[in-house]
Amino acid sequence: MTMDVEAGIPGFRPDQLDGFRIAVTSDRRSEDLLAAFRRRGAEVTHAPTIRMTGVADDSVLIEETKRIIDGRPDVLLATTSYGMRRWLEAADAAGLGDELTDTLAAARILVRGPKARGSIRAAGLDDHGMSERETTLSLIDMVLRDDVRGRTVAVQLHGFTDPAQLARLTAAGATVLTVEPYRWMVHEDSERVRRLIGAVCSSGIDAITFTSAPAVDALFTIADGVGRLDELQAAMRDDVVVAAVGPVTATPLVQVGILPIVPDRFRMGALIRLTCEHLESTAVAELDTESGPVQLRGKVVRVDGAATALSPVSLALFRALVRAGGGTISRAELARSAPEALDDHGVDVAVSRLRAALPDGRIVQTVIKRGYRIAVRS
Repeated sequence: MTMDVEAGIPGFRPDQLDGFRIAVTSDRRSEDLLAAFRRRGAEVTHAPTIRMTGVADDSVLIEETKRIIDGRPDVLLATTSYGMRRWLEAADAAGLGDELTDTLAAARILVRGPKARGSIRAAGLDDHGMSERETTLSLIDMVLRDDVRGRTVAVQLHGFTDPAQLARLTAAGATVLTVEPYRWMVHEDSERVRRLIGAVCSSGIDAITFTSAPAVDALFTIADGVGRLDELQAAMRDDVVVAAVGPVTATPLVQVGILPIVPDRFRMGALIRLTCEHLESTAVAELDTESGPVQLRGKVVRVDGAATALSPVSLALFRALVRAGGGTISRAELARSAPEALDDHGVDVAVSRLRAALPDGRIVQTVIKRGYRIAVRS
């Protein structure tokens, strides 16, 4: 069943995202994002880059659990709701549930965020604090405010191990015990991801959403494997709205010069709202032309009320002309904006096709020996 994650959010309109194309890369809870964007009129592509899986053999998880029970940790760091639930369920199935719960009850429990807190309380346990920024970094900062020399710290890993943060605990003199209830794996349906990469590189996507850092890394890995990493990242820097649910998810994007939008509250509903508002406020272009008002929303252009969807090449050329605001664009500049190689003749042919696709082709004027422009109203 799909949850209405945007229920109660002000400003909802079923036509809010008309014309826009949004890609969703998450696997877990992806239906929430897909349904929310579709209800607002967007064309949505689902291409999960990773999937969450339990460890291949629960015997490893049980051995980690036994080490934590024997180690009687002074501190437990709980990072994710799903991880805590799966760990406790696996312990119950192995007959270790009561021992594990008693062990954790004696520890000082610190949680990364409210979802992890909820799973701790659902297990009948109490936490002693939550990290300020809901990140592993800030959770470790919180632990290290006290002297941990000679103390044992148990860490519930969240599928994406951060060795640097574990090393900080060890360097401070703590004994670190880890448990890994699940892992992230590259999604087996990589063909969908390859199609997504092609769409991003050819102006076929207006926005792409991420809900985990491993999803970003997996997308880059697959793009690198097909020789399109540089092209993909360039498109994500300049032409595509990139949305990340929180700063941890944003980190691998920022590291390569991609600046995503990030909601103030690191929640799915907030991500949906921010993406919608950002597209409406920054990705809708309008011009007053001699043929009437023109509006470009994603792949859809409206001319004096009449709407049509443009092909990737026509869209790229028209977007460049709109950005010029009535200024003349040379054939060479238009060729550079296109998602495929075009010579001067190819540009002329592409402009002819663009004119044929527009409700009024007279919008695009030829400037003899110079290029093309949109006929704006003077």
